[in-house]
Amino acid sequence: MVSRKSLVSFAIAVLLVAQAAAADLPQPVRMGAGAMTFDTVPGWGLGEDGKSQIGSTHGGVCVDKSGNIYTSSSLGIFVFTPDGKVARRFLGDKYTNWHDIEIRAEGDDEYLYGARNVAGEGIKVHAVTGAVVLSLGIPAESGLKIGKWSPTAITVAPNGDIFLSDGYASNRIFKYDKTGKYLAHFGTKGNGLKEFNTAHGMTLDTRYDPPRLLICDRNHQPKGRLLHYDLEGNYIDEVITGLGMPTSVAVQGDYVSVPDLHGRLVILDKSNTIIAVLGHNPDPGKRMNFNIPQSQWVEGIFSGTHGSSWDAAGNLYVQDWNVAGRIMKLARVK
Repeated sequence: MVSRKSLVSFAIAVLLVAQAAAADLPQPVRMGAGAMTFDTVPGWGLGEDGKSQIGSTHGGVCVDKSGNIYTSSSLGIFVFTPDGKVARRFLGDKYTNWHDIEIRAEGDDEYLYGARNVAGEGIKVHAVTGAVVLSLGIPAESGLKIGKWSPTAITVAPNGDIFLSDGYASNRIFKYDKTGKYLAHFGTKGNGLKEFNTAHGMTLDTRYDPPRLLICDRNHQPKGRLLHYDLEGNYIDEVITGLGMPTSVAVQGDYVSVPDLHGRLVILDKSNTIIAVLGHNPDPGKRMNFNIPQSQWVEGIFSGTHGSSWDAAGNLYVQDWNVAGRIMKLARVK
């Protein structure tokens, strides 16, 4: 029979081991301000060995109606539970490297929309089965002579029309109906008021009625900006400038999260004023840098923020452009 003293000693030993293990983990880092205050969740999304498991990341993040988190990488699409466990991985052989990803409920189903810059296509797949519903290539009907096709962003209007930005090539934004039929295009490359210099990110800005397109003009001088266009492709206004290199935008309620490749994420309110800056990287050698190994990651510091998404509770999920594959959860402080 095991003595009570032995059981107590064993329990103490287990507790000490657990405390030692916990001591090796980074502590949560608080960031932001006011209503936009967050704590990092150390180790979220990592494997049981503490290593990244998703392959290199140059993509986006979205959240389904059940709260599961989808992120794209060089190995396909990974689906995480809210506590950071991998629920499944799919589209990992043929359909990798989604540069941008959005999710949309249509009837009883949800569909992923993606912009695959390397493969040169826009894509729509069933979020559960992974069945490819639609593939969008260069629209010959546009009459344009496009040698290179490198889509970087995709979003969908309330009526199902699809907008696909050829942000790494022609800098035109193409509009299709829900069946993939070409409808129109707008934009051209340049640094003029109504021109794009890397139309890198895009989403539907639901803060307005009717909703409009919110577009990241990443390399526009001076130092990056956001633009509003209506759903017919007409310029509305320049939303904000001086954002560094804004890569994507995600809307929840009155707020917009804007990852900046320089290693930070800014949050705008309904007036498009910056009200919080998250994860700012003070080291110029480690921001806008794809090759930061996991051993050099710093809790609460980003190196090249590329994608973000909100869940229903207002938590943020952020993906870095990173050789080891980095996705982080920022828990909203109530």
